[in-house]
Amino acid sequence: MCSHEFLSSGRMQFCCESTNGSCIKNSWSVSMRLSMYVFMLCIILATVAGNLTVIISISHFKQLHTPTNFLILSMAIVDFLLGFFVMPYSMVRSVENCWYFGELFCKIHTSTDIMLSTASIFHLSFISIDRYYAVCDPLRYKAKINTCIILIMIIISWIFPAMFGFGLIFLKLNMTGAEETFYKLIYCAGGCFVFFNEASGVAASMFSFFIPGFVMVCIYGKIYTVAKRQARSIKALVNHMQIKFEVKHHTSRSREKKAAKTLGTVVGVFLVCWFPFFFCTVTDPLMNYKIPSAFTDAMVWFGYLNSTFNPIVYAYFYLWFRKALKMILLGKIFQQDSSRTQLFLA
Repeated sequence: MCSHEFLSSGRMQFCCESTNGSCIKNSWSVSMRLSMYVFMLCIILATVAGNLTVIISISHFKQLHTPTNFLILSMAIVDFLLGFFVMPYSMVRSVENCWYFGELFCKIHTSTDIMLSTASIFHLSFISIDRYYAVCDPLRYKAKINTCIILIMIIISWIFPAMFGFGLIFLKLNMTGAEETFYKLIYCAGGCFVFFNEASGVAASMFSFFIPGFVMVCIYGKIYTVAKRQARSIKALVNHMQIKFEVKHHTSRSREKKAAKTLGTVVGVFLVCWFPFFFCTVTDPLMNYKIPSAFTDAMVWFGYLNSTFNPIVYAYFYLWFRKALKMILLGKIFQQDSSRTQLFLA
C-alpha cells in the first residue's frame, strides 16, 4: 500500500515509501505545487462551468433544439465529463507524479481519457459534415441531415471511442510486444502511465486525430471556398437588383456562413491543442521513450484546454450563448415559459 507521508525538506520523497521501485515524487516547492494546483483547478472549473452552460442552454431553450445543436450538446457533455471525471485525477498525478487511486482505477481513468478525447474529434467530424451540407447543399440539407441521422452520428461518436479506449487498455493492446521496455524504462510503483508501443501509438494517433483531422480540414477548405463564392454571388445580385427578398436571403445565408466559421474555429482550436500530444505519441516509441514524462504530461493538459476553449468560442460568436448565460446566472430560466424565450440565433 502506498504511503502518502511527506518527508522533511531536502530528502527524496517516494510515492510508496514501503515498496521497492517506487516512483519518486516531484521535488517542487510547496509554493510551486500550490500554483500548479490553482492553475489546473481554474482550467477544470472553467471547463465544467462553460460546458455545463452549453448543456443547460441547448437543453432548456426550445429555439435551440436543432440537429446541429444536438451534436454540439453531445460534444459539450463529452467535454463536461472530461473536466469533471478525468481532469481532477490527472491534476493530482501531474503535480505529485504519484497515483493514489489504485491500479484498476488507473486503467479506468486512462480508458475514459482516451475515449472522451477521441469522442470529441468524432463529434467535430460529424459537425463538419453537417456544416458542409448546410453551406454547400442547402436545398437538400433538411432532407439529408435530420434528427434520426444526427442520433446515429451521436451514437457512433460515443460507442466507437468507448470500444477503442477501453479495449486498448483493458486488453493491453497498447503494450503488446513492449512489456519488457515498459517495465524497464517506464514503470515504477505508485504511478499511472499512458503507454503506447510503436504500433498502438501510430494506430491511436491515426484513429483519434490525424485521419479525422485531415478529413475535417479538407471539408472546411471546401466550405470556405463555397461560402466565399456564394457571398460574392449574393452581394453582386443584391447590389444589382436591390430587392428586399434578396437582402433577407443574404441574411439567412450569412447565418450559415457564421455557423460554419464558428465551428471551423472550434476545429482549429482542437487541432492546435491536441497536435503536440499526438505527435509525441507517435514519435516517443520511435525515440525509445526519450521524451520526458513531464513534457508529455504538459502536452496532455494543453490538449485538455480544447475542452475549455469551446464554450469561449460559442460566447464570442453566438449571441444566443451570451443571452442564455445571462439568464442562467440571473436565475431567469426558472421563470414560467422561459424555455420559449427568443435567443436571436443570428
